[in-house]
Amino acid sequence: MQAVDKRSDSQGVFIAATPAQVFAALSDPTRVARWWGPDGFTSTIHQFDFRPGGTWLLTMHGPDGKDYANESRFTRLASDELFEIEHLSGHHFTLAIELRASGQGTRVNWRQTFDTIEHYQCVADFVAGANQQNLQRLAAEVLHSPDAR
Repeated sequence: MQAVDKRSDSQGVFIAATPAQVFAALSDPTRVARWWGPDGFTSTIHQFDFRPGGTWLLTMHGPDGKDYANESRFTRLASDELFEIEHLSGHHFTLAIELRASGQGTRVNWRQTFDTIEHYQCVADFVAGANQQNLQRLAAEVLHSPDAR
């Protein structure tokens, strides 16, 4: 097995909210649809069986007018601590989002891991920007959503 850090994109952000508030934006499909995806994308969630082994089906609508079907499986979930999926369609990867209380908020650590270094290197530039945008959109959802109150 190749070293995880050589085939992963890791990002982080501090959100001035509790881990429970951040987890609420990860576990509610209505809220996920508002922030999931890079800038310019919207998402339609078709299935969101939020439990280990549960299926997550969504269509991402790109700013280019194309639709991108996605299928994932929830692998590990721990309330207010961890959200992990295995992405099954297209590019195969795992995504782990870890939440840690930190001062007056939450440190969100996002790690997207591909099967091989070669696969990761092919998508690394796009993935880094997209993941940063995802985290910014998550933070905005947590801090500004009427559902967060």
